[in-house]
Amino acid sequence: MPEPIDAMSFEDALSELERIVRGLEGGQMKLEDAISAYERGAALRKHCDAKLGEAEMRVRAIVQNDDGSTGTEPLADTGETGR
Repeated sequence: MPEPIDAMSFEDALSELERIVRGLEGGQMKLEDAISAYERGAALRKHCDAKLGEAEMRVRAIVQNDDGSTGTEPLADTGETGR
């Protein structure tokens, strides 16, 4: 049974997505298997996109203080998704 997507790290999800793409491109899957793989791939892509969005928000929140140290500050919700 495959690992639940919501429990996967970005790297694991991306790796599985790459395997799925290679399998679909190979054209050797039965139709039902290809459909299932495509559905899981779409869910993995969505998960990776969300993880990247979270990382982007964390990076944007990093600020440099006057003394040269770095810290974080809350970001205003701009309504932008970056996509």
